[in-house]
Amino acid sequence: SEPSADVQAAYTQAAALADAGDTEQADALRAEAVGTERREALAHSFAGRLGHLIEPVVAPLGFDWQIGIGIVTSFAAREVIVSTLSIVYGMGDDTTGEEGLYTTLRTAQRRDGSPVFTTATSLSLLVFYVLAMQCLPTQAVTRRETGSWKWALFQLLYMTVLAYGATLATFQQVSRLFG
Repeated sequence: SEPSADVQAAYTQAAALADAGDTEQADALRAEAVGTERREALAHSFAGRLGHLIEPVVAPLGFDWQIGIGIVTSFAAREVIVSTLSIVYGMGDDTTGEEGLYTTLRTAQRRDGSPVFTTATSLSLLVFYVLAMQCLPTQAVTRRETGSWKWALFQLLYMTVLAYGATLATFQQVSRLFG
C-alpha cells in the first residue's frame, strides 16, 4: 500500500537534508520514516487487525493494541513477547543498533502523545505474566497428564481470569499513585 502523507513528507525532508549536506540528520529521519512505515503496514496486517480487535479488552489494563499482539503471540512461549514488541514497534529485525528495543519502548507513544510504557503499564504487564497461563506446551502436558482437555481449559481460563483481575487492579492502583 501507499505510504502515508507523514511518511512521504519525512522522506522528502530527508532528501532535502541530504542535499544540504546533513547526511546524519537525513539518515535518522529516513530510519524514523521506515519505522513508521513498518508500523502502518503492521496495523493493517492480520496481526494488526487482531490487535485492534482485542484492544478494548486489554486497554483497561494499560495495554495498547501492540502489547495485545505481544500477549497473543507469547502464548507459544512467554519470551516471544520481546521479539513481537520489537516488530510491532517498528524495529523489525534490527534490535542491535544504537536505538535498541529498550530505547524504542521507552519512547513509544500512544495516539494522544502519552508514553505507552508508564510505571503502571510496565508493572501491569509484569503481573499479567506472573499469573497468566501463557504456555501452550504446558497446556498440552496438562491435557496429556489428565487425559482430558477439560482440566487444561479450566487451567487456562482460571489463570487468565486471575491474571486479568490482578493486572487490572495493579494498573488502577499504580495509576492512582503515580498519576
